[in-house]
Amino acid sequence: MTGAEILVKSLEELGIKHIFGYTGAAILPVMDELGKSSIEIVVNSNEQSAAFSAAGYSRASDSVGIAIVTSGPAITNTLTAVADSFADSIPLIVIAGQVPEHKMGTDSFQHIDVSAVFGPTAKKVVLVDSIDNIESVIKDAYFLAKSGKPGPVVIDIPINLQQSINKYVGDNLHRFEAVYRNEWHLSEGQCEHFFKLLTEAKRPLLYLGGGLNSKNGSDAIRRFNSLFNIPSVNTLMAKGVVDENDPSSLGLLGMFGTPYANKIIQRNDFFFAIGVRWDDRVAEKVGFAIEAKIAYIDINPQKVHQIRNERNPDFSFIGDAASALNDLTDYAQRKKIRLTIDDWRQYAIKLKKTWPLNYCRDGKHIHEAEALDLLGQLIDGDTIITTGVGNHQLLAAQYLRMRSPRSFLTPGSFGTMGFGMPSAIGAYYANPDATVIVVDGDGSFRMNMGELYTIGSLSLPIKILLLNNKSDGMVRNLEDVAYGKRHSATERKSDVDFSELAKHCYYKFTKRIASRGELAEGLKSFMKTTGPCLLEVMTDIEEILYPVVRAGASYKDMDLGPYIKEVSD
Repeated sequence: MTGAEILVKSLEELGIKHIFGYTGAAILPVMDELGKSSIEIVVNSNEQSAAFSAAGYSRASDSVGIAIVTSGPAITNTLTAVADSFADSIPLIVIAGQVPEHKMGTDSFQHIDVSAVFGPTAKKVVLVDSIDNIESVIKDAYFLAKSGKPGPVVIDIPINLQQSINKYVGDNLHRFEAVYRNEWHLSEGQCEHFFKLLTEAKRPLLYLGGGLNSKNGSDAIRRFNSLFNIPSVNTLMAKGVVDENDPSSLGLLGMFGTPYANKIIQRNDFFFAIGVRWDDRVAEKVGFAIEAKIAYIDINPQKVHQIRNERNPDFSFIGDAASALNDLTDYAQRKKIRLTIDDWRQYAIKLKKTWPLNYCRDGKHIHEAEALDLLGQLIDGDTIITTGVGNHQLLAAQYLRMRSPRSFLTPGSFGTMGFGMPSAIGAYYANPDATVIVVDGDGSFRMNMGELYTIGSLSLPIKILLLNNKSDGMVRNLEDVAYGKRHSATERKSDVDFSELAKHCYYKFTKRIASRGELAEGLKSFMKTTGPCLLEVMTDIEEILYPVVRAGASYKDMDLGPYIKEVSD
């Protein structure tokens, strides 16, 4: 077998059904073999989008997305998507062709030192240096990417090794998987210590993070909380880990969190953080959980060490969050442990009812919040949402209540514009029976607008809700507050009709709405139509994202804006 055949055979044995990529001379042997294999090649409009689609596949499934590109500018185009996946702990494999080994380190056409470029942004970078290593590198990368703190693995393979001849071993996946098997569990003593802290608490609060955003993680926290019914808040990466329609699920905590999440954090006395990275937009708020005892579980040793040093938690554990939660639940069931926190639970439920989200409902222009509030009434448990970055992203996090894990895909830590459409393509291939909706702002939409064509030309049943305020709204909001309302580079005085562009890309439904009276029916038609759909909603450039806890302020200083007010229960 050639090296290219061995690579493709390894992917097939791993169960890979799709790869996302863009071809070129230095990867052509692999692409040629893929074309003869059972694996479908999804061709994106550029390499960054291919890597984002592969990451979307990972985010929406328990598999690992694969992107395959050629050398030089092709592999460097994937850098942003790799960095984004590294920041959000997303498993991803990027395979790139490389110049022949004897030309490496020279000024050869389309040569780049991949290890030097990607080293700080990837979990591992591998230069394949022998035909004997191809099978083991591919299989090891798959299980390494998923293990521990997940992340991207970048594989650089010179073209001469793709063309060389060797034997394929095969039938050895269990050996590679066993290398990274998690065997960490809580001891009886650790469980006893945790429940001593929990049972002494009067106002416990769960803080749920992306480390739980999987079927195993979601099942584990739901099983644990079926015993205790502790109110919860979550990070952006954990939407859907618990059903957000639950009355005591208070949603997003942080700088742009829900009013009730940001209020309840001021009252808790036991803060149980699970699978979170203590994001600065949450943790650096003055007075954050300062009066509460802290318990912390995470699989990343460096992060746990940091939090032990900074916050001195009363309980901490380095290990898989789902395994640790199941250990705690098993212990609680054996010992028949229960909590008496009915008053606290009712307080949380009342907070959610009496401090609802709100927006301008009768202004001249449509608000993004209004469109998302209406969309939230039309989605169900089989919906997957992807977003770009900006006000639309946080408003979607506030207004769209997700019911299932892996259902809200968004670039959290790195905040990468242009994420929405390519990640939706990956999510569709991972979940072809789901309703996949891109919620995008016009700024993020333009970043990878080529995927408008990819979705349409492949007739993918992906829906795009484009909220167009002809500006970069979140940065414009910041200019209003901190730069004397001088809008130096955030406004676009003229714009094309993106719904007309979609018509030329074979979309089944395209519409532009500027009137509030058309919005509800437009959204219903958008949701009912099958095939590629784009609904462009022209929104108010003056809309401000609320609530907001500004830099240097505490949760008690949360600015609710003019529309969010306390209502009677």
